[in-house]
Amino acid sequence: MPGRFFLTGPVFGITDPPRRNIAPGQEVIVRVSDEVRHMRWGMIPVGRVNARGRPVMETIVNARSETVFDKSAFADVGRAIVPANGWYEWTGEKRRKQPWRITRKDGGMLYFAAIFDVWNGPGGILVHQVATITCAPSADVRDIHHRMGVILTADQIDIWLGEDDDAASDLMRPLPDGTLIVEKADDVDWDSP
Repeated sequence: MPGRFFLTGPVFGITDPPRRNIAPGQEVIVRVSDEVRHMRWGMIPVGRVNARGRPVMETIVNARSETVFDKSAFADVGRAIVPANGWYEWTGEKRRKQPWRITRKDGGMLYFAAIFDVWNGPGGILVHQVATITCAPSADVRDIHHRMGVILTADQIDIWLGEDDDAASDLMRPLPDGTLIVEKADDVDWDSP
């Protein structure tokens, strides 16, 4: 949906060391408009408060496509792209879960639609943060998870990052069936990035 993903090669002109286990809270490569930068994966929604009027500090890693632009927690966020070679999902019972690796069948890059903003933390700290957007799964992913990331093709990136909200909303759907491959991921060291 994604809960963890991996990026093993250069993208958008940035060459980071290969990362096979990127988890929420870590820095990821993000494209916003014509700029590429690192941001923290996981958002503390700006201006979100609980019933007592206190700021909500819960981190949101993924936002639902059906409601992302309707919720006050995401008011005034920008749109971004998070590139990856693939992501992981798990099935099964606690302590016995099977990890699965999801990639494009053609080996191409995945471009997750995302939202971003800047959180003003205590002491004046500014945290650039991003959350990926999810949608209903394609048939490729449906057997292992009830959600998947909104994945864009390279020619849809400029539409997503553009000014036309309706055109961007039209992109929030699963990839066509047969685009992705799902395979067991028993070879990943989950304790290292």
